[in-house]
Amino acid sequence: MKVTVENEFWELFPQAQISIMVAKGLDNSVDESKDLYFKSLLDKGSKRAEDFISDEPFTQNEVIQEWRQAFTKFKTKKGARSSIEALLKRVSQGREFNPINPLVDIYNSVSLSYAVPCGGEDIDKIEGGLHLAKAQGGEPFFPLGSETDAPALPEEIIYHDDEGAVCRCLNWREAKRTMLTEETRDAVLVIEAVNEEQAKRAQAAMQELQYLVEDYFGVKGEITHLTIEHPSVEI
Repeated sequence: MKVTVENEFWELFPQAQISIMVAKGLDNSVDESKDLYFKSLLDKGSKRAEDFISDEPFTQNEVIQEWRQAFTKFKTKKGARSSIEALLKRVSQGREFNPINPLVDIYNSVSLSYAVPCGGEDIDKIEGGLHLAKAQGGEPFFPLGSETDAPALPEEIIYHDDEGAVCRCLNWREAKRTMLTEETRDAVLVIEAVNEEQAKRAQAAMQELQYLVEDYFGVKGEITHLTIEHPSVEI
């Protein structure tokens, strides 16, 4: 399977970096006896996230501004925000994070720690290849908790496969079809950056993500940083 970032994305974000890690042979089942470990990871991530949201009001923080500006460059669903804004907003409101499943908990803790958008998909649920590109419009999309199709808009930046949209508005919201579950064995994890400073944080975040995945699952993930010069990889 190939992961490809298409030219229309690079035209909007020439300095971007899409970092991916492939981890195979995982046991992502939930062991409630490990909840304290994952709660601790999430709490530590929340504490580290405070460094990125020191300004008031919340929307004036640099990370928030950078991603809101990025979202003005393409068609979005009204109210769509980067996934990192949603996480940081919860921290700013003093809300805690509770364990979901091991992979999601690990990437959320890393996302918080470095203020970078993270996501993940079940490789076995992806049809054909995974692409980051502008939507044609109408690509089917069923988000978690919905039985109603919410198709992608024309010109929206989405992750998609041969069956439809996988994530809409970059990493704003993902499809239930390919999401990470307890049954996931092979996963692709993604960290997004749209400028050089974010890219440095994303690389450090990927190293920590790789360490945490290997430490918990005993599986060493393979990291690739996709750029305008290197826009695709076989996984």
